[in-house]
Amino acid sequence: MEINEVTSLTREGDIAVLAIDSPPVNALSLAVRKGIIDALKHAQDDAAVKAVVLLCEGRTFIAGADITEFGAAPASPNLYDMQDALLAATKPVVAAVHGSALGGGFETALTCHYRIASPSASFGFPEVHLGLIPGAGGTQRLPRLVGIEKSFQLITSGAPFNAKQALEMGVIDELTGENSLRADAVAFANKIVQDGGPLRKIDDIDDKVVSARGKPEILETLLKDADRKIRAAYTTDYVMRALDAAANLPVAEGLALEHQMFFELMTSEQSAALRHVFFAERQVWKVPGLSADTPARAIGTVGVIGAGTMGGGIAMNFLNAGIPVKIVETNQPALDRGVETIRRNYENTVKKGRLSQEKAEARMALLSPSLQLEDLGDVDLIIEAVFENMDIKKEVFGKLDAIAKPGAILATNTSFLDVDEIAAATSRPQDVLGLHFFSPANVMKLLEIVRGKETDPANVATAMALAKRIGKIGVLVGVCFGFVGNRMLAQQLREMKGLILEGAMPWDVDRVHLEFGFAMGPFSVADLAGLDLGWSRETSTGSTIQEILCEMDRRGQKTGAGYYDYDENRRPQPSPVVEELILDFAAKNGIARRTISDEEILERCVYPMINEGAKILEEGIAIRASDIDVVWANGYGFPRSRGGPMHYADTVGLDHIVARLESYQAKLGEDFQPAPLLKKLATQSKAFNA
Repeated sequence: MEINEVTSLTREGDIAVLAIDSPPVNALSLAVRKGIIDALKHAQDDAAVKAVVLLCEGRTFIAGADITEFGAAPASPNLYDMQDALLAATKPVVAAVHGSALGGGFETALTCHYRIASPSASFGFPEVHLGLIPGAGGTQRLPRLVGIEKSFQLITSGAPFNAKQALEMGVIDELTGENSLRADAVAFANKIVQDGGPLRKIDDIDDKVVSARGKPEILETLLKDADRKIRAAYTTDYVMRALDAAANLPVAEGLALEHQMFFELMTSEQSAALRHVFFAERQVWKVPGLSADTPARAIGTVGVIGAGTMGGGIAMNFLNAGIPVKIVETNQPALDRGVETIRRNYENTVKKGRLSQEKAEARMALLSPSLQLEDLGDVDLIIEAVFENMDIKKEVFGKLDAIAKPGAILATNTSFLDVDEIAAATSRPQDVLGLHFFSPANVMKLLEIVRGKETDPANVATAMALAKRIGKIGVLVGVCFGFVGNRMLAQQLREMKGLILEGAMPWDVDRVHLEFGFAMGPFSVADLAGLDLGWSRETSTGSTIQEILCEMDRRGQKTGAGYYDYDENRRPQPSPVVEELILDFAAKNGIARRTISDEEILERCVYPMINEGAKILEEGIAIRASDIDVVWANGYGFPRSRGGPMHYADTVGLDHIVARLESYQAKLGEDFQPAPLLKKLATQSKAFNA
């Protein structure tokens, strides 16, 4: 029987099978919610039906809420109405799970009387990644199955767990065969009917929470033992309050408190920012003017030129995806070091239990080291990762032009340089683009895909598809010095270096960034990366604080000192040596130091970045303001809870940004002149992400 366009109800003997078929992920849309309610009513009214199996067609169980409804007025019936219908069922309801049961999908399963799952199924509450807590019973029902301690871990991490773990914890009642979920679910329901007995409702179970009743110290200890990221998350306090309610309040009161807190969070700036990034990371794949049927080229083999830190990391991305890689170096010692580093990275991952030895060996077997550039003549994609020098890169691409097969994509990993100039060194500029990986390349999610003025659309489509294949977030950008991320970063670097001469200290600047939400301050990042990147003693002039530090062999964490002093565990301490150096340097250069407020530090480091982002949009270097936010959230550590620099500007108000920039312009010069687009939008009371 077809209930509606996404829901059906069929009989298999005494068992009614309520099937949802709403691709791609069976999200909890209005049609799904209404279909479940109506189907349950039919099953309740049919005397021949003894139990109901709730399952989904396609590749997954209910994977969560319908994200297209986020921010819209709630439509009836809502999720709570649907859950009430499940809770009111007088016949056993069995949730049969395959694929993913996440968020509201998991909470739907928790309102059923029983849960079974295929071995490959997974469960989880990812809401914290959107600045929320589970809002449809998750914080109240999960503890009744797994206890307060385990619930705290699962909810605050937002991490999924597999079906085997779910069975061990008591979340599900049985594992099915991998390909026999429907049949096994009907058999399970028949067994429940035959066994008789009262309906089992999670709301009536409290043996797993009673041990925490009246013992707030349990939650306090959990918080104390949690990692820094979880302790710092503003959602953690809400999770604590919800779990305390699960332990100490009747279910109805706990649910009411959970609902109240969920909607409080839903209207918060932090959740709005996190949801903005969530949607932006999906929007980024849509390229105006590039049709969905643009043919992407098949990439079966990849060549990487350079086996250093960046080249090796780039190679690992493709090895991890099962794509054979030929990696080329100019001499045997450098090649051996690069291959050994890749092997060591895999061995460390094996030791941590994140990869089997067999898989590590299989990935290494896909790697072919070489000293001959000519060995790249048969690969589909070549990525150059040599020294950041235009002459060297043009020389490499000139050679590749003669070596690479027709139709091969030639990519440069440049961070700053003109991709069009590099492409002009070949006779096939249509096959040249930039693939700007971020260090460490095998870890960082961001990939700036740089489209040259002659890059073939098919190669753009290929690069975007390949980014997904290797697990990156690909952002398409245009050609300019530094592209999107590094061009904006230059604004922050200029100001942070100016601030420490004018009156602040490096630890002041870092502290402001940490309080804003960055995981590290810019001077700590510089010490971690190494202050001698791009520096040489032969050409050093001592004209900047950083050059002087390098000349003093204070090159960052690796030498035990940089902007900070470091102990044997690499813990930073403000350095009296650096403080004296800064004071002396400012005095010698006639810079009158003054007290600089935290507000000024933040504004001068962030607002010029926003201003540069406006110029990038004006020039068409970025497609959307939200693409800039994706770049900064995934490549530069901009706090996701702020939504990225352009979203943050919208929340602060563009008129305020303009006023502050103009104020700094009057005092400090033309670096702060507001971009025309920024002024235009501010005048019109508009936003970047309108």
